[in-house]
Amino acid sequence: MVDLDYLAFLENILTDNRKERFLNVLGNRTKHFTIAVEDVFQMHNTSAVMRSCEVFGIQELNVIEQRYGKKIDKEIAMGAQKWVDINQFDSVSNCISTLKDQGYQIIATTPHENDCLLEDFDITKPSALFFGTERDGLSEEILEKADGFLKIPMVGFTESLNISVSAAIIIQNLTNRLRNSDINWQLSEEEILEKRLSWAKNSIKDIKRIEARYYEENPK
Repeated sequence: MVDLDYLAFLENILTDNRKERFLNVLGNRTKHFTIAVEDVFQMHNTSAVMRSCEVFGIQELNVIEQRYGKKIDKEIAMGAQKWVDINQFDSVSNCISTLKDQGYQIIATTPHENDCLLEDFDITKPSALFFGTERDGLSEEILEKADGFLKIPMVGFTESLNISVSAAIIIQNLTNRLRNSDINWQLSEEEILEKRLSWAKNSIKDIKRIEARYYEENPK
């Protein structure tokens, strides 16, 4: 549970415009869809996917780092790492089992004999959308465990898009359809409070000193 007194203390430091901006952005955030990227060799692509998540309202990004283990490129993410939750996994199996336990169906974004075109994708089910490496695509483990397959319709000679471009197209399409639907896609009240607290802390310089002062003045 969020400490409401502490939240009020921190938000009192913020400007009214900042607090209003938080509420407006949170009103468009969702966990109905979540994104997962697997062993992306060029880390700037993972950072760009994170940026697309932030821009189009996806709250969580899951990163599987079995081989490369690089850090998010902060320059390309352009601050998105402050507003998007990053869940890191050391194996595909851990990531898939965690997401399934949370109620997501696993969707592999890759051409497949049983694939579904983007415009035909059923948005009613909570879905984890998996994106693979630039060189090798998704691993066999993900393809075998996937509940469904999704692809972007293409009419040119080139058969694939860069992962960051593919993710941006898919995320924008699905979140736009979601917001225009009757589906209960928004964050819960508790999730919104948690993000307000997290974002307030991310917005305040010298937060450790301020936090220490608060708890010194308000011992539990």
